[in-house]
Amino acid sequence: MVTLDLRHVASPAVRDLLHLVNQPDFDRAQQQIERLGGCTEPVRLTGHTATVDTATGEVLRSYTSSDEPTGSLLTACGNRRASRCPACSRLYAADTYQLIRAGLSGGKTVPDTVRTHPRVFATLTAPSFGPVHNRPTTPGGDVRACRCGTRHEPTDPLLGTPLNPATYDYAGAVLFNAHASALWARFTTYLRREIAVRLGLTQKAARAVLRVSFAKVAEYQKRGLVHFHAVIRLDGPDGSTQPPPSCATVAVLTDAIRAAAPRARITLVSDAIGERQLAWGQQLDVREIAAFGTDAELTDQAVAAYVAKYATKSADASGTLDRALFCHPCHGRGATLLPQGTPLPCTACDGTGQARPLPRLAVAPHVRQMIRTCWELGKLAEFADLKLWKWAHMLGFRGHFSTKSRRYSTTLGALRDARRAWRTEQTHANAGLPDLDPATTLVVGHWDYLGSGYSPGAALLAAHVRHRKELERQFTAEGGC
Repeated sequence: MVTLDLRHVASPAVRDLLHLVNQPDFDRAQQQIERLGGCTEPVRLTGHTATVDTATGEVLRSYTSSDEPTGSLLTACGNRRASRCPACSRLYAADTYQLIRAGLSGGKTVPDTVRTHPRVFATLTAPSFGPVHNRPTTPGGDVRACRCGTRHEPTDPLLGTPLNPATYDYAGAVLFNAHASALWARFTTYLRREIAVRLGLTQKAARAVLRVSFAKVAEYQKRGLVHFHAVIRLDGPDGSTQPPPSCATVAVLTDAIRAAAPRARITLVSDAIGERQLAWGQQLDVREIAAFGTDAELTDQAVAAYVAKYATKSADASGTLDRALFCHPCHGRGATLLPQGTPLPCTACDGTGQARPLPRLAVAPHVRQMIRTCWELGKLAEFADLKLWKWAHMLGFRGHFSTKSRRYSTTLGALRDARRAWRTEQTHANAGLPDLDPATTLVVGHWDYLGSGYSPGAALLAAHVRHRKELERQFTAEGGC
């Protein structure tokens, strides 16, 4: 092999890429990167695996990461956040779309008859914690002036920020985000009760004849508060395979949602901030979902696409950050404990507990104040269980961005298992390997985490893969064949 003199190449990434390209096993390295589909921060693993015949003990196939060009196996990071990994987030969005769509029109083990069940698309919003800059409209759709006297443009950074930051209830806003998931749980409890009342049944009798199924996703508003978009469906007691009783209609479901939302409340008592009652905002939208192929705007396909879009977003959509702010060496405490229990100030964060000082964060003042409020409330004993310092970058929200009830439809795990099985079959077919009987074979192995990310040269190859796949998607979307 010819040794290249790369000292004249100024860019370290280009030098590393040229070195990688001239390796004899470059094709395998490129194959690994291609297989990841442009993942921005893959996980590097070291280890081995072997497929063994359980009857004879014969090793049918073996693999070790030491045979790879880099000495490690690259696997996709699987991050759902589009801001962290566009490639993996698209896959997550596709899985979410299939999950939501299956619960609306069938498929993926869900019968097609589910489309006849009563189902609505509901949006539950946060209450007001003080007036903010907005774009009010007239009944005809014309934009009116904000309270500040300005007609804001859609991209105006002032939108969603308080008119008077000094009087804005930042503590209430942060605590609402922190309890949003618990508030949703209370809403579903009251929803079941309200449905039972409208059907003239006891709660026990109602549970025997119907079930409330749902799938929801969280979205951040410009003011940094979460609200939930949810598909809510009525089923028989066994879930999607059974219809609910004929008296359980869309009108009953809609009316029950409107009655249950105001009843869901959480009361907090704190010496520092007094007594607070958290509840949903007055803006509640409930609309029936029409079947695919109708002229209605809100079809099952449109709802599935809408929910999938927001499943990959994070708090950064409201101008905040997509990474935790606490110092990992001291876990945000600002100090580590010696064996005898003596606190030792953390040198990584200078005792602040913050990976980055809050005044230096490249965020808007409104977002910085919400983060600071998370940090300050997190120090109070009465809010210690909320771990607000851990979720400061999420503006206090601690829940999952997308969740579903148990029997709404299939699961993300089932979709991933099916994809994994399909890829295994493709790999066997391409390599000419025989199909192995899982009843008579056993796969054993051991894997260790080595790190994350690419080398500088491999990162350039991954960027090329992402760019090429994005062009392919655009070409397909524009009607290319």
